[in-house]
Amino acid sequence: MTESLDRDPVVLLHDVARIMRTKFDQRARSRGMTRAQWIILARVARLPGISQSELAAICEVEPITVARLVDRLEKRGLLERRADPSDRRIWRLHNLPAAQPILEEISGYRQELIKRIDEQIGVDSREAMVDALISIRALVTAPEPVSGDVGEAGRKRAPKLQRDPTDVARAAEIADRASVQAVGH
Repeated sequence: MTESLDRDPVVLLHDVARIMRTKFDQRARSRGMTRAQWIILARVARLPGISQSELAAICEVEPITVARLVDRLEKRGLLERRADPSDRRIWRLHNLPAAQPILEEISGYRQELIKRIDEQIGVDSREAMVDALISIRALVTAPEPVSGDVGEAGRKRAPKLQRDPTDVARAAEIADRASVQAVGH
């Protein structure tokens, strides 16, 4: 018997995330921006001085993608690159005052969405959902155990992005702090 996908947690998580991305896309586009640009501004607001490569690791995109987004934000006067005092190859990112109204809009939209969720399911249910999502994220990001002979197809893996391990470790530490900050806001 085929189980309905209406209650499949994987399908629901995917659908809700897709719908939320679409809503954020629409909001950003109505301001002449992209959701990716909003994400960059929001991450830099929470982690001022983050490097482009650290930001790329957190956002799980190539550094060139972040560089292009930063170029556009810099041209709009919303963000600036500052040379790292100890390593001139590294650019540290800082939002400019002109970004503040956009950040306030992003924060307002988040607060509005959380309020609507609370009205729909209640604060206790939302908190339980957040706890469950944190557990699920830990589960799906943990290395999968290898069992038995997986065959040739199982041994083939996509090529890993080549990143400086110190950047990845720092990005993971920063992402953990950002998650804690996000829960606190």
